[in-house]
Amino acid sequence: MTDHVDNWHKLARFDTNMQGELHANLLRNNGITVSLQPLSAIPGMNSGIVLWVEKTDLESAQRILDTIPTDGAALLDEMSDADFDALSANQSNATQVNGTQGNSIIDDNNGGTL
Repeated sequence: MTDHVDNWHKLARFDTNMQGELHANLLRNNGITVSLQPLSAIPGMNSGIVLWVEKTDLESAQRILDTIPTDGAALLDEMSDADFDALSANQSNATQVNGTQGNSIIDDNNGGTL
């Protein structure tokens, strides 16, 4: 019997839970199994998160994370006008669907709204 706990390695630590979850989803979308470890046991506490990956995925996961700009200005510089147009179109579509202008409610695709 093998101990699967020894197969996991710390990949990265993020200051906010949202950052960690976004990066974890990026890795999952690339076929990498990720485990999240919140740094606080209190629900809703935004104290940060640690990403863990299996040893076999460590190098490819690190390579993927290394391609992501770490500051927002660099990310905005890399976005094209087409990316901004797509974001703008999505926001106006949500407003049109819900019929409200200032307080648009966004469908969460699970039968509810946000």
